[in-house]
Amino acid sequence: MIGAHPDDCDIKAGGTAALFVALGHEVKFLSVTNGDAGHMEMGGGMLAKRRYEETQEVARRLGVTYDVLDNHDGELLPTLEIRLDIIRKIREWDADVVLAPRSNDYHPDHRYTGILVQDAAFMVGVPNIAADTPPLRKNPVFLYYQDHFQKPNPFEPDIAIDISSVIDKKIEALDAHVSQFYEWLPWISNDSDPIPSGKEERKAWLKSKRTSAPNPAVVKALEEWYGAKKAGNVQYAEAFEICEYGTQPDKEELKRLFPMLK
Repeated sequence: MIGAHPDDCDIKAGGTAALFVALGHEVKFLSVTNGDAGHMEMGGGMLAKRRYEETQEVARRLGVTYDVLDNHDGELLPTLEIRLDIIRKIREWDADVVLAPRSNDYHPDHRYTGILVQDAAFMVGVPNIAADTPPLRKNPVFLYYQDHFQKPNPFEPDIAIDISSVIDKKIEALDAHVSQFYEWLPWISNDSDPIPSGKEERKAWLKSKRTSAPNPAVVKALEEWYGAKKAGNVQYAEAFEICEYGTQPDKEELKRLFPMLK
């Protein structure tokens, strides 16, 4: 799971990650920037260090591995050097599934992360590219995280996963990003809602801010995978769109790769 910042994977797929871990699979989160601009009072190396420490706490709480590349927050570009770094990370992990943002996001770091992963999708199997790391002999399935952007084309949920059973696990992971969810993001969004001081009260507040019912398109995808009766009881879901690059899976292959859908 690849994101631009050290909380993006957690926001977009923390519940799915928790389900994978519970089923015995290994999950890596990769942040392409170090997050050194995402705060209103601190920045630079001090903030990057704090945010890295937050990612390692997420790794402990969620049971994942969390890597952070040392690129400046807010200054990401789809360069060859960073593309090669991502190719190496995908190869080293021997990834079966790679998730990343679409390239029509509001944030340039998100957009360029999407482009970087797209550009890596074929190259992970080319031996003479990033030749210091052995190429993959299989091409992973690449998917996009859900978003709400409509132009030039809206997100299409090919997979929708019921994360209701692990929603508190996801909130527990988000809670580790103290610098973001209790400081920076409320400030940048001018959220005047007071942030509770108690630990459990904070998590309840965070859950109220960071969860919502599945939208109609996601409900339709849930019905396809779980049946109408069960889909009607899903409180929380995460959805993904299959990228046209990489392996193109059929429904049975998706069930193999996402065993929580069986």
